[in-house]
Amino acid sequence: MNTNAKIVIIGAGASGITAATKLLSYGFKNVLILEAQDRIGGRIYTVPFGDNFIDLGAQWCHGEKDNIVYELVKDKNYLDSTENIYDDYDCIRSDGEVLSETTSNKLKEILEEYLDSKKEDLPTFEGSLASYLREKFLKTSELPRYSDLDRDLVEEFLNYYHKFEVSMECCDSLFDVSGKGHLDYWNCEGDIGLNWKDKGFVMLLRTLLQTDGLDFGVMNKRILLRKEVTNISWDKSGLKPLIITTACGLTFEADHVICTVSLAVLKEGFKSKFTPSLPERKLKAIQGLGIGTVNKVFIHFEKRWWNEDWCGFSILWKKEDLEELRQSKFFWLEDVFGFYAVKYQPNILSSWVTGSSAKYVETLSKSEQMEGIMFLMKKFLKREIPQPIDFIITSWHSNPFIRGSYSHRSMETEHLTTGSWDLAEPVLSPNGRPILQFAGEATHNHYYSTVHGAVETGVREAERLNQFYCDKKKSHL
Repeated sequence: MNTNAKIVIIGAGASGITAATKLLSYGFKNVLILEAQDRIGGRIYTVPFGDNFIDLGAQWCHGEKDNIVYELVKDKNYLDSTENIYDDYDCIRSDGEVLSETTSNKLKEILEEYLDSKKEDLPTFEGSLASYLREKFLKTSELPRYSDLDRDLVEEFLNYYHKFEVSMECCDSLFDVSGKGHLDYWNCEGDIGLNWKDKGFVMLLRTLLQTDGLDFGVMNKRILLRKEVTNISWDKSGLKPLIITTACGLTFEADHVICTVSLAVLKEGFKSKFTPSLPERKLKAIQGLGIGTVNKVFIHFEKRWWNEDWCGFSILWKKEDLEELRQSKFFWLEDVFGFYAVKYQPNILSSWVTGSSAKYVETLSKSEQMEGIMFLMKKFLKREIPQPIDFIITSWHSNPFIRGSYSHRSMETEHLTTGSWDLAEPVLSPNGRPILQFAGEATHNHYYSTVHGAVETGVREAERLNQFYCDKKKSHL
């Protein structure tokens, strides 16, 4: 039975490749991946840049315990700690003032109290994460031990961290994120900032495919690139095969389809991509779950002009300077929260463009983007900075096959009383056969927004099919 089942997987990202390779390990033979892009990986995208490689998409292995990605590669010498880069940053105001270590540490202490209080406070909090952050941060800052902090400075640091949290949640605004729903996310214990040295996240894909990168390994001839799926026709009775149609006019028959496209692509095309329409419960999940865009910035200089032990700096806008920025052509720079060193890339600084500006920046030319980024660095560092020799800002929203970065638990999720569990629920035939299955980071209850979450969902759907056929075989004995 396993050998004869026709399984088509939509998308060759982490979840799709995991599902496919797991199915092969179970003995399924007729497994095919249709990938719309001209490469595999989805939101894993490693490219040569600078002295080594950079990851334009997924960049870190977040944690060790119960992290399937870490377990897959822990013995391969691929990972290294990013250490203190995102803790020991300088705080610089828009007039060039570098905060003293004492003042910076006090502000970071307030931040730690906010982070420590979330698990206790948020289960009964009905508002947005932005509301809770502001309320908790300002209330803590009023404690006697912080009485010497300037109130304007407290606001500036809060605004900086708000943008940092926007990048973590991947939303247009932190007011869109559910405070209560935010706790759905679980951290894996251990180092949450493991980098891929000079190799990149692509090494996970090679591990899954059991290849050195010269071919698709165990999936050789089973992955078809540049095959954008325009429609999936399915029969509610389960008596007819599914028909998958591509933009180039090809059609494929399948007994099962595992859809791993991003939540943003589902939001954009769920009305036209499925015939008949998906069940109401699933449509609610697609509508309710949130996804935004975060775009990375990589700036490559001919040589390092900063100290070797310098981690970077976070941006604190003074009110008058921020008002001036908003009236200029560089208004989008308000959503850049800092610049940081990059492990294994001695001559590169990195940054992020967050919120609604992440989409806007994709409409600018490369020269306009670089002009803005250089303006920002010079304004805060108050020094001459050499012209970069190379520069990249990613464009995840403009990619028609991705349309965003990763998912979050929105206020709409709460309003519609839905969640990832509804998106993950398979569409079954009357006899319980999985017809349409869904995988990808947005379908994970607790590790959404991560590669290890995506990989787990690929395993989940492969196991679902294997269990179905095992149960079917037993019923015939």
